[in-house]
Amino acid sequence: MSIDFERLKNIDLAAISAEQVKRQLAMPAAFSIDRLAALISPAATAFIEDMARLSSELTIRRFGRTINLYAPLYVSNYCVNACVYCGYNCKTHVQRSRLTVEEAMADADILAGQGFRHILLVAGEDKKYIDADYMADLGEKLRGKFASISIEVYQLEFDEYEKLAAAGVDGMTLYQETYDRDIYAKLHCGPKADYDRRLQAHETAAKAGFRRVGLGSLLGLTDFRFETLALGAHAAWLMKNFWRTQVSFSFPRLRPAAEVDFDFAQDVSDTDLVQMVFALRLCFGDAVMYLSTRERPAFRDNLIGLGITSMSAGSKTNPGGYTGSKALEQFNISDPRTPDEVARAIESKGFEPVWKDFDAAFTK
Repeated sequence: MSIDFERLKNIDLAAISAEQVKRQLAMPAAFSIDRLAALISPAATAFIEDMARLSSELTIRRFGRTINLYAPLYVSNYCVNACVYCGYNCKTHVQRSRLTVEEAMADADILAGQGFRHILLVAGEDKKYIDADYMADLGEKLRGKFASISIEVYQLEFDEYEKLAAAGVDGMTLYQETYDRDIYAKLHCGPKADYDRRLQAHETAAKAGFRRVGLGSLLGLTDFRFETLALGAHAAWLMKNFWRTQVSFSFPRLRPAAEVDFDFAQDVSDTDLVQMVFALRLCFGDAVMYLSTRERPAFRDNLIGLGITSMSAGSKTNPGGYTGSKALEQFNISDPRTPDEVARAIESKGFEPVWKDFDAAFTK
């Protein structure tokens, strides 16, 4: 991958003028570093309402008045890494759990009964408990119940992604956490400390036949403006080199977690986050954008129709959470509403909650 993320740090965002922002807002949606830099600059905060209007118009034009709903299914909280901000840190003294395939299917049956047809499998990094064979077995069993199966796990090898694609897994999300190499090194310990290998994962999955790959930075680790530029550069490279694969964005802000006493390096405000959403939308008109239950109900509701196209609902962030397990959660959620309550909130905004927007038969 030929992206110089360090070069992006040298862009003087403070020097960007209001006139430069206005010029970019008058142009059609398309990506360039100069455009994204203008839209994420401090000067652009004075144009948030204009950005919101343009982002809404573009999102509705490309996606209609719909919000797709999905649910995460956590299958293990065992992890060999010691990331300082994460509740799954291997050094914390908390209850660990790994679901058998049968136990995972019991949780999945509950989600299917709630109406979900898009599911995201999540696990900590410990190959003794969760490996490619486990995920492929689970994928084979889930494919009859769900239209789309994604994973959010540690980076895999090409043959492992290929095995999962054959088993019906069609999407992956992997947060780089931060694109700042120096800060990344300070925060991570264990196999995850390999910055370059993690960065390669989306390319490897796309080569292996994944239909969707998802990008994200963990907001709060460093400057959100730099992370936005890095996300844009990464997405543009993937879209150019793997045009058959859909690239999406997630916007996870750091949340409190068990036994984690991490002093957030950068506070990311609501205004910061919405500027990030609008800036990326006005550069990537066709990108799916996710917002999880990390965020408060009112904040999530206010972003309906303004750029976000997919939301989780009724989420449990611990293995077996849907069947009542008390195992460790990865983080505390902020939106505790049921899936039906989230669906009604979407409808109250004049949008349609969509439980299924894809079928594997489309690709055959």
